[in-house]
Amino acid sequence: MNLKLNGVFRPKFFDLFKKGQYNKQTFMSDLIAGVIVAIIALPLAIAFAIASGVSPEQGLITAIIAGFLVSFFGGSNFLIGGPTGAFIIIIVGIVQTYGLGGLMIATMLAGLFLIIMGLCKMGAIFKFIPFPIVVGFTSGIALTIFTTQVKDFLGFTSALPSGFIPQWSFYFTHFGEVLGNWPEAVLSIVCLLVIIFWGKVTKKIPGSLIALIVGTAASLICAHFELFEFATIGSKFPELGGGMSLPRPQLPTVDPQVGLFNTLKGLVSPAFTIALLCAIESLMAAMVADGATGKKHNSNTELIGQGIANMVTPLFGGIPATGALARTMASINNGGKTPVTGLIHALVLLLIYLFLMPYVVYVPLGCLAAILVMVAYNMSEWRSFKYLLKADKSDVAVLLLTFFLTVVVDLTVAIEVGVVLAIILFVKRVMETSSIDVLDEDRIMATEDEGNVNPEDTEFLNIPEGVEVYEINGPFFFGLASRFEEFEESKKGVKVRIIRMRKVPFIDSTGVKNLRNLCERTTNRGVRVILSGVTPKVHASLLKFGVDKEIGEENIYPHITLALKKANELVSK
Repeated sequence: MNLKLNGVFRPKFFDLFKKGQYNKQTFMSDLIAGVIVAIIALPLAIAFAIASGVSPEQGLITAIIAGFLVSFFGGSNFLIGGPTGAFIIIIVGIVQTYGLGGLMIATMLAGLFLIIMGLCKMGAIFKFIPFPIVVGFTSGIALTIFTTQVKDFLGFTSALPSGFIPQWSFYFTHFGEVLGNWPEAVLSIVCLLVIIFWGKVTKKIPGSLIALIVGTAASLICAHFELFEFATIGSKFPELGGGMSLPRPQLPTVDPQVGLFNTLKGLVSPAFTIALLCAIESLMAAMVADGATGKKHNSNTELIGQGIANMVTPLFGGIPATGALARTMASINNGGKTPVTGLIHALVLLLIYLFLMPYVVYVPLGCLAAILVMVAYNMSEWRSFKYLLKADKSDVAVLLLTFFLTVVVDLTVAIEVGVVLAIILFVKRVMETSSIDVLDEDRIMATEDEGNVNPEDTEFLNIPEGVEVYEINGPFFFGLASRFEEFEESKKGVKVRIIRMRKVPFIDSTGVKNLRNLCERTTNRGVRVILSGVTPKVHASLLKFGVDKEIGEENIYPHITLALKKANELVSK
């Protein structure tokens, strides 16, 4: 089968069989890795779901359906899809404001945005998001996750308010609840220590799974001997005790009093945030996997695959999903070689969902909180955060602003501000590398590529009297608009102005407008304008906007030699 859409949608799964590279040995490697990854994904899917304000069932459904679709339609050989900690904060906000129906619509909208991004070949763009922005909101998400998990980790019994500052105020004012419920805190600490130190015993079996077993066993023993009753998944979701059947697809429902249009209008911003988080996290994970294996992913196909997964999964009750770095690296480290690993991981989780869900109710909430505290620590990137504090002031400002907006205000606001900051930083740095210079020399080399020629072997051309030469270095775009004051004054006796554009890779509409204004002002002073070193791409833009008609096609040249010859003719008249 050959699935292609405008050359951007080429799932690795189908290429695998098309090339005939799959064999029994590869399948066995994928099978072992898939089973191990499923074991790793089980406690994480449950923990992420509960922390997001939805049921454990929805977390597992997401890991199953999204995990399958990401591997089936994705652009990476190794990426494992499913729910991740990055979505917890945004999901909680959507559920509190719009309910589960709103979450379904927002996730499907995010999937649509991801598909559009992939079709528009925007995959490469996400590699250029400034590092301080990524670290800022990743660290902010980690701190927010940690804050929300303190309640179950230490055993607070009262309802937790929303918001970072109110939550920490709650913890300090209600700390007496911890003293009266101290076994919860002890169990959580024990589970956390198991997760931290189990890796010294073996890395084959994840510490989170061992902590889950230890915590559940301790909870059951204490309940059997009536020593202490721990808060468990069953106490929070008693309906899971009877087992779960396969969910049937359902379309989202909209509050008739709000209306579909108003609902969509309110969910566009959160959906865009989900799409950005999904794109950033999945493509970063894919790049790390490429570095570990020497293979290459297709970023546009990956975005489309992620979009398909996020459009389909909500129909079965799932939540937003993306590529998960920890699970992806676990797959690679345990021998996973192809997308089949992700498919097997989803099928194993499906079997657990169908036959083992009644036993999930015995898992203590404190144990899940310990798992999420460890997830938050791994997400925090505190070393990168500390390293970036030594950077220049603009990077530090961007880092801290993104971080505090994520923690104190809202993740959606942080993402939106982060995108704007990324654009501003990009423009600022391009402007720093772009310039408009006047050439004061009387001679100029007869070449458009001075860096690759020997001056001793190159002819020099004299700049005629009455001719001035300006050179634009770098992209000619809106960011250079303020530099045109340099052109306002001309030397006395100047009859021709040559604008050298050999180092201009592109020109946007604002650049064209400024160039036209410059030419008009210069012509009004009785000075002729000649464009030199115009590349085919820039020339095409000038033709599109009619600049050739205003200054004359005969005054646009690809080489400085021709431009100086024309200038010499004009000043000689």
